[in-house]
Amino acid sequence: MKKFLAFCAAATLLLLSGCSQVGAAATVGDIKITQATVQNSIESILAERAKVDTTQMQLETGELLNRSQLRFHLLGTLLREIGAELKITVSKAEIDARRAGIIEQVGGETALPAALVGAGIAPGNLDLYIEAISFSDKISQALTAAGVTEDQIGDEIQKLVVAKSKEVGVTINPRYGTWDAKVADIIATEPADSAVTPSGK
Repeated sequence: MKKFLAFCAAATLLLLSGCSQVGAAATVGDIKITQATVQNSIESILAERAKVDTTQMQLETGELLNRSQLRFHLLGTLLREIGAELKITVSKAEIDARRAGIIEQVGGETALPAALVGAGIAPGNLDLYIEAISFSDKISQALTAAGVTEDQIGDEIQKLVVAKSKEVGVTINPRYGTWDAKVADIIATEPADSAVTPSGK
């Protein structure tokens, strides 16, 4: 009996440690966004904040930061899936060109870290961010070509994201919140899960 209980305890510990390190923060169809991916984004953002003056910035912390980073990875994945369905691609050359434009716009490489902190983007995720907005822009162009007016573009993209998320199926780890399928977004779970880390405060 003692051996059995010891085995159960060891198995539980293994499962818990596995969930905390390599478990899914979310799944989009058969695509897994790991907790490590989200955690790396959060830790990178917090590390960058320590390097710049943030006194005039309104920055996300705690669970809000956790959800926003998971939302970032989720939305990028869904836009990529929509792009694939519409036969839209974003090349590395396009990403590089847009990156250069962003760097010039913010005032050069030296000004980029503060700009990324203000935008809540981890440095390592800049290309993913550019890819996401590039897909969004190309989807907008496709909608315009199909006769959608400019004032309707935002709503139509939202409808596409909602439809795609329902088509492929999205699940969210409860530690980050719950998935609202009607608007394709992560919402806070009350009461807040005390296990969420880091606090970001």
